[in-house]
Amino acid sequence: MRGPDCFELSENCRKCPFRRDGFFCQSDSAALRDFDALNSLAAYPADALLFMENEPSRGVFVLCHGEIKLSMCSRDGKTLILRIAKPGEALGLAAAISGAPYEVTAETLRPSQVAFIRRTDFLKFIRHHPNVYPKIARHVTSSYEGACDRLRVMGLASIHQKLARTLLDWSEKLGEGDKSGLRITLALTHGEIGELIGSTRESVTRVLSDFKRSRLITVHGTAVTIHDRKCMEEMAVS
Repeated sequence: MRGPDCFELSENCRKCPFRRDGFFCQSDSAALRDFDALNSLAAYPADALLFMENEPSRGVFVLCHGEIKLSMCSRDGKTLILRIAKPGEALGLAAAISGAPYEVTAETLRPSQVAFIRRTDFLKFIRHHPNVYPKIARHVTSSYEGACDRLRVMGLASIHQKLARTLLDWSEKLGEGDKSGLRITLALTHGEIGELIGSTRESVTRVLSDFKRSRLITVHGTAVTIHDRKCMEEMAVS
């Protein structure tokens, strides 16, 4: 069976074609079997809402395929994008364990497959499989470190620094290199990138144009190629 963008849907975790070094992906066979029995798999189109900030926790969502935008709103109603979740990540984990509401809003950026396990079933699952506790600790720690990194970027003085740092971070995680440089496919619009770095769509467009004029990057549609990584790194810390 195929998903909304023609990717092959997985029927269970043990036979998942997307299986990788994610939150549950490398668990032992007994844990994967029990997780398969408890979760429900679903395919979502782009722009689908999984859960909202301050909504009571219903359970844990594990991203099998696709990309999910995590965001929150300030008191004055402005949206701040925290990060883009990648396949293998568990979303809503801290809220499910603590019983607190979801801290963020989760929305698909493109067609995605997600495994959902209800909170009560998830708590029973981890009690029955205590060997997943280290995975939970690593996942929560990684989320905390990611939030700290985002705060560091937000604290940079200029939008040129913020955007340079963001492009470099994406190139390290998602970039594909060749002789022409590091190539990234942007999952966010200019407006969403502005929400990510605390700026505006117009400012993001202007700075990308500055980078192009300086021959630091070239842009073709959603594809960005970084040609001078060293100069971009210097700009990010200057």
